[in-house]
Amino acid sequence: MSAANPRPAGAWTATVVTLFPEMFPGPLGHSIAGKALAAGHWALETVDIRAFARDKHATVDDSPFGGGPGMVMRPDVVDAALASLPADERPKVFLTPRGKLLDQARVRALAEGPGVALLCGRYEGIDARVIEARGLEEASLGDFVLSGGEIAAMAAIDACVRLLPGVVGTAASLDEESFAQGLLEYPHYTRPQVWCGRAVPEVLASGHHEKIRAWRLAQAENITRERRPDLWARYAAQRTKKGTER
Repeated sequence: MSAANPRPAGAWTATVVTLFPEMFPGPLGHSIAGKALAAGHWALETVDIRAFARDKHATVDDSPFGGGPGMVMRPDVVDAALASLPADERPKVFLTPRGKLLDQARVRALAEGPGVALLCGRYEGIDARVIEARGLEEASLGDFVLSGGEIAAMAAIDACVRLLPGVVGTAASLDEESFAQGLLEYPHYTRPQVWCGRAVPEVLASGHHEKIRAWRLAQAENITRERRPDLWARYAAQRTKKGTER
């Protein structure tokens, strides 16, 4: 196991189990996540799956039973890599297109814990018996396919790290982001007040905080209703439930 940054005692820790440990920290070493890593708000470790191969060629994959294209990552090799992880309470997550959508609620739950161990697949995936034997949580970023789990792992880690205490300068801003309240975020504007003949909505320059709050909520609701009917249905149901509970 290698560490991209020494682990401070008690720091939220992400461990990435991958065939390409050299890809890390990558983007996670820059901007908000990079500054937080250097400051010790979180730690990053990698486990090289290929180091657990059992032959001189460091073979990590084999052809699938039942035939078909591509190769599958071997269960004995992947399991040995997972067995090298410390026995702690961190969730063990396999990043795969067939997993449950990794939404903001799950990201927040992961950020509130001690960290996460992320398994990155390659080829056609990993032998299903490892998932069953290790009780891995399967998570997906969306309805699309990547070449491997590394980029997905970076996105998942970044989403968690920015929620850690002390990482984002204005913590209150996190409460108004997309998905925080079950809605997509309202549009933003800054100077100049008139640009290319387009003016900032008058209410935002009014100084009337209650009207601004109401306008932003209405915008968030309209955008969510138009672009994400699934989110809107969930939000509307929760709003109805709260109304009946009163």
